[in-house]
Amino acid sequence: MKIPALFNDRQFYRNLFYIAVPIMFQNFINSFVNILDTVMIGRLGTVEIAAVGLGNQVFFLYNLALFGICSGASIFTAQFWGKRDLAGIRKNTGFSLCLALLGAGVYTLAGLLVPERILAVYSGDPAVIALGAEYLRTLAPSFVPFGISMVFMHALRSVEKVRLPVAATFMALSLNAVLNYLFIFGIGPFPAMGVRGAAIATVISRIAEMLILVIGSYVLRLPAAGRPKEMFNFDIVYISRFFRIVLPVLVNEIAWSLGVSLQNLVFARTHTDAIAAFNIVNTVNQLTWVLFIGLGNGVAVLIGKKIGEGDEKSARDYASRIVRFSPLVALGAALVLLFLSQFLPFVFNVNENVIALAKIMFVLLCVFYPFRSVNMAIVVGICRAGGDTVFCIIYDILFLWTFALPLAAIAGFVFHAPVWVLFICVSSEECLKLMLGLWRLKTGRWLRNVTKGI
Repeated sequence: MKIPALFNDRQFYRNLFYIAVPIMFQNFINSFVNILDTVMIGRLGTVEIAAVGLGNQVFFLYNLALFGICSGASIFTAQFWGKRDLAGIRKNTGFSLCLALLGAGVYTLAGLLVPERILAVYSGDPAVIALGAEYLRTLAPSFVPFGISMVFMHALRSVEKVRLPVAATFMALSLNAVLNYLFIFGIGPFPAMGVRGAAIATVISRIAEMLILVIGSYVLRLPAAGRPKEMFNFDIVYISRFFRIVLPVLVNEIAWSLGVSLQNLVFARTHTDAIAAFNIVNTVNQLTWVLFIGLGNGVAVLIGKKIGEGDEKSARDYASRIVRFSPLVALGAALVLLFLSQFLPFVFNVNENVIALAKIMFVLLCVFYPFRSVNMAIVVGICRAGGDTVFCIIYDILFLWTFALPLAAIAGFVFHAPVWVLFICVSSEECLKLMLGLWRLKTGRWLRNVTKGI
């Protein structure tokens, strides 16, 4: 296949950034508020920041399970959008809601009933477990509204309606930042509630986000907003096709998220300073990683739409462009990360050892950034948009579970290696994944029309 010139299609980049920039902005707001949360909690001390980090591991698992459902459903929505099939879009949104609410119920019960048992898997520090359990139990009621918001957010992105999700996120997370300040430290008439206050602020902001998204979708008569009869009118052909495509995505996200949680376990079992530094790096990393989330989701919509229209040549051209464009963006993002890392001592109230560990991890993170950016584009932006979800399971978790995790566990638990060695171990899979992903794109077998016949 002839490789198109990287910058000769201005319309592609216009369309990409029309979708991607609002998603980037939305995720930037989300990440920035998360950083504010971490900074505010970090002012309380190392135990508090470690406790909230571990408590958020359950939310992280839930978030990725939701992402599996919603990003899998987005494959259908984008291709339905290419065909201008509104009935298909609404049916797909309704079925996604059913699955999201089922998952929300499971995670809510786990967070309310057994938070101590869950967090004991990650840490042996009784103080961290007790504080983390208090945070998680208070946070659990946010899971249902967050699930509903995720479904509508992904559906609207997939039909190129990105303004309402951005507005909802901006308003809700701005509210979260204000409430965090009031509830954590006890400003004015509000008592100081520490980590519990942070969780209460999150619950309130997630409910606000859900209301803005759902009500706004119906008031503006957007494609994802249908009558109950339209949204819950499933047939066996659709359900069978949906699970055939989406189930591998869900398995992929759960297996990958469990792997990432085990990475946290390796750091947490090393010592509290290690997991605190790892949480700081991951939090700040989100500020620049939003670029690749936006690019991946943006190109997925464009590729899915072209497949739905029957224009497979353009879909393949778009895939080639994003693979070559992503590492260029990654180099710029790495420089921003290194710059941000210099301000750690001024914003986090942790000991000097935590700051030193975090700075080393930042340098290593930047080395792996170009590899991670291309892998993100391949798995989220290309293969999933093309319905190649079974390959995505192999691609996303094979080297994580068979190489990176065992290597990190041996380095940490057997040889008691320094933290920077553990970080290299957990990041090493990116290089191996890249070779496999480029091979798959070359074969062309990633592209299929999943909406044909339904």
